[in-house]
Amino acid sequence: MESLFVALNTVLPLFIMMLLGYIVKLAGILNDTSAKQVNKLIFKTFLPLLVFKNVYDSDMAGSFRSNLLVFAVAGVLIAFLVSLVLVLLTEQENARRGVMLQGMFRSNFVLYGIPISMTLFGSEAAGMASILIAVIIPMFNALAVLALEMFNGQRPSLWKVLKGIVTNPLILASIAGIACNYFSFRLPDVVYSTTSTLAAVATPLAFVVLGASMSFGETGRYARPLALTLLVKLITYPAAFLGAAILMGFRGPELAVLLTLFGSPIAVSSFTMAQQLGGDDQLAGQLVIFSSVLSIGTMFLFIWGLTYFSFL
Repeated sequence: MESLFVALNTVLPLFIMMLLGYIVKLAGILNDTSAKQVNKLIFKTFLPLLVFKNVYDSDMAGSFRSNLLVFAVAGVLIAFLVSLVLVLLTEQENARRGVMLQGMFRSNFVLYGIPISMTLFGSEAAGMASILIAVIIPMFNALAVLALEMFNGQRPSLWKVLKGIVTNPLILASIAGIACNYFSFRLPDVVYSTTSTLAAVATPLAFVVLGASMSFGETGRYARPLALTLLVKLITYPAAFLGAAILMGFRGPELAVLLTLFGSPIAVSSFTMAQQLGGDDQLAGQLVIFSSVLSIGTMFLFIWGLTYFSFL
């Protein structure tokens, strides 16, 4: 019973925040245009501040795990390669192939990693997730550009990949946090307290806006690619990689971070990237929506199972 309450306490607040966002949309307080503008503010301001604060506050020596980093990087690369084979075998339309490939391997690690890790294991796990963000987010961005450009009839642009990495505010925030932490640079109290206040806004506001961005049109004609991508993303990969992690001895906060990396839904920014790089943006939007909704159930089950068997 205790494992059930742990899972509920972790996942239910996220669901309530998303539901509130959807109600806000139905009430006309936020429309699609304003939701996109707020979402842009979150990902360029509040989430970077949250990432920076968690890295800045973390015990770098205690939070850094080389084995965790190696497993995460290897897992993302394996997921990308397996997904590439799957989309080549199951989908004929190139615009859909790139979107499905991106959807299978790329997760919303930034949005889910810190709050879920924090809820389960506190600042220790949140620090691990924040440090991992500095490595995994550039990988996600680079591989997502490659995935979409591979199937849009154009040669993949190395410049676009590099530009996307060096200008990503989440990566810059991670680097800034690591630098301040490593060199023991302490922020003035007024700056730290302001940063903490603004960082606290990131998670609830991001989930409210995610709920407000949901739209369930165009679902019917995408049923097959939706079902395949969501099955792989939300069930197959989390089960496979978490199973491998358990066999390799990962437990507790390390396993919680890997759960959020491989089990969280598809990144919201994958929709925007699909629009920019010639992918099927309607399919990308549906994948973000349905993975966000269904992940509430799958994450609950994974957390409950791992807690029940004392892996978390």
